[in-house]
Amino acid sequence: MNKNILAVFALLMVGVTAIANNKTGDVNRDGSVDVADISTIIDVMAGRSADVPSVSADVNGDGSVDVADIASVISIMAGVSPIGKDPIIEPNTVEMTEVRGWQESLYAKWNGSPGAIGYHVFVLGGQYKDWTKVDEQLVRNYGSYARVDVVGLAPGTYELMVRPVFPEGDGMPTLADTHVSNIVVRSYSRQGFAFMNGYAPGAYNADGTLKQGAKVFYVTKSTAKTIKTNVAGAETNPCVGLQAIIAGYEKGKDTTPIAFRFIGLVEKDDLDAIGSSAEGIQVKGRKADSELNLTFEGIGDDATLRGFGFLVRNAKGVEYRNLGIMRCMDDGISMDTDNSNIWVHHCDFFYGKHGSGDHDKGDGQVDVKSDSKLVTVSYNHFWDTGKTNMFGMKDESGPNYISYDHNWFDHSDSRHPRVRTMTVHVWNNYFDNVAKYGVGATTGSSLFVENNYFLKTKKPILNSLQGTDALGSGTFSDEQPGYIKAYGNYFDRSATNFRYYTQSNPTTTGFDAYEAGSRNEQITEETKLTYYIKKDEKGNVKAEVLANPYAYNNFDTNPQLMYDYTPETATDVPETVTGFYGAGRLNHGDFAYTFKDNVGNDDEDSAYDSVLGGLLDSYKTSLVGLFGEESQGGNDDPVDPDKPVDPIVPEGTILASFDGAPSSSMFTAAGDYGDGKSTYEGTYCKKGVKLNSKGSVTFTPQKDYQMTLVLATAKTGRDVTLNGQKTTVGGKENAEGAYYEMEPISIAAGTQYVITKGSAESILMFIKLVPVE
Repeated sequence: MNKNILAVFALLMVGVTAIANNKTGDVNRDGSVDVADISTIIDVMAGRSADVPSVSADVNGDGSVDVADIASVISIMAGVSPIGKDPIIEPNTVEMTEVRGWQESLYAKWNGSPGAIGYHVFVLGGQYKDWTKVDEQLVRNYGSYARVDVVGLAPGTYELMVRPVFPEGDGMPTLADTHVSNIVVRSYSRQGFAFMNGYAPGAYNADGTLKQGAKVFYVTKSTAKTIKTNVAGAETNPCVGLQAIIAGYEKGKDTTPIAFRFIGLVEKDDLDAIGSSAEGIQVKGRKADSELNLTFEGIGDDATLRGFGFLVRNAKGVEYRNLGIMRCMDDGISMDTDNSNIWVHHCDFFYGKHGSGDHDKGDGQVDVKSDSKLVTVSYNHFWDTGKTNMFGMKDESGPNYISYDHNWFDHSDSRHPRVRTMTVHVWNNYFDNVAKYGVGATTGSSLFVENNYFLKTKKPILNSLQGTDALGSGTFSDEQPGYIKAYGNYFDRSATNFRYYTQSNPTTTGFDAYEAGSRNEQITEETKLTYYIKKDEKGNVKAEVLANPYAYNNFDTNPQLMYDYTPETATDVPETVTGFYGAGRLNHGDFAYTFKDNVGNDDEDSAYDSVLGGLLDSYKTSLVGLFGEESQGGNDDPVDPDKPVDPIVPEGTILASFDGAPSSSMFTAAGDYGDGKSTYEGTYCKKGVKLNSKGSVTFTPQKDYQMTLVLATAKTGRDVTLNGQKTTVGGKENAEGAYYEMEPISIAAGTQYVITKGSAESILMFIKLVPVE
């Protein structure tokens, strides 16, 4: 069909009523889906519309811009979604319950077939021109149902065949198999600095398929220690275990792409080793920006890592996708030192290790430090996190470009992000009940804050010692300022604790951000003047009118630096971010929790949520295992996925650690701390309270508990003195965890307890209190 015929075809559709504010199909982003969008598609097909990215014109998400996209726009104009059609299921021997395409993947669930010992699944479409059997590890047993997730798919329409496997055997698919067609798969959004010059981070190509020669490893509770492969240059081959394989890449002699596919719940104790005692798994190159081509991805909606995170150093080309990270040791993902082209997307980040003070929710979730650059953090869901994202320390030489889009800050507290020195594009994020502040700039950073949605956010935008932050004693930072350009953001009216100061309405201490009149406006020498706040020798704040020495660098209007992207209007952001293709894991993961919104204006509740914390600690996967193998999920009592989980009340089980300080304010420790290096119930602690002539722990419980004391095997003590009486209970030693677990002791509400040295010196690492029902 030539362009003239297409133009006539478009004119015939003038009578079709346009649907306003429908993002899909609004190719020219004018707020409506109408004939003008068809005309824009025609221009893209003819190469006449360089301003419209092809991803926007690819309405049906099949990877190309053609007549089918025009038909999709016409369907939308007529009130029919081209991607909203249900897959067509031809039932036979398998009863399908749910089938859907997602982003570069699809999944299907079905009821178990009587007598079947497993299932073989075949896929057709995209890169698979013939029926192709999917890896058996992708087909999993959830007790009452079976599920398959097919990943690494190019955008397009797919078909699926599912065949029960009986002891008699099987062959290629036949008409007796259950057939599903019309499964539409979309592409991930690849808009950001990580993809500069067409670069594809990780083990996948830009079209969603695996790179040539890529290896795939399935990491489960049972296989994390046993997966193995030869790595060029490794000291010992084969490298056995997840960390061992990654460590082999530190020699810099192997760049073979690897996709590590996590299935079910994998905990720290399931790993073969950890390369970083502070973070967990270490991903490291031989020297700065070493090519690694590694992807860490979750399979399905329940891939969860608990008790560890990732330290990334000297690495180029690393991707994290579709993972849930709970109770990490320090940071969830720490990009620390000389990394580039890192992509973190569609992950759920929960509380880290429960500590004291500002570490009660853990430390950072995704941090970018020490000359890490060309990073994209997109479509992630942050659950009530505390110090969410820190970008930059104080010694970066820069420039360090980061893109930060479509993230969901769900009742989180601060650092969304907190930026020093770096250059960051903050766009289309959803700030949902943020307790302390949203975006914060310091130390010469340049931020373009564009088309974000701020709901009940106490202080949406802050610049160190400027505007709002300079009022009073300074609410954010006493570091030198950065510079923020803002455009198109939405602030809901509940933000009564914040008045947005711009160059048009500065306070006596300057403004929070320069509010641009258009996306492409540059900050000129005339507009760089601001109130620059300084402190005198006595620490008193004084304001002087002079040029901010850390001027905005106008990166966003530099065609040599900026990537192609298509921002949505701010009011569309919540729907997109919370939608099916939005932030977090597939189907928003298998973990559900409803936050209590504050009554009134601004969410100021930044306290640790013990109910949420308890649910994270008690989380179990409902995965039984891979078909034909023993249980992989570590769940001896499978959970009915349709049965609601009973919440844990705040007065539930308490697990307190003493790693340099008590993790719970209930306890007071005296004396010195010693190295115990114990791991108990998934929590690693280096230090504990020395129970010697000086050491003690004092507390008063508010209800009756069964108390378990955990002592390090680093000392010989196997009992303690409790309120002047030596304990006589027994216990058991755990060599792998390096601890001695005493049998439970009954303690009463309202009684003060003092724990001191027993028969010999010991190190008290943990106290677990289980309420007496």
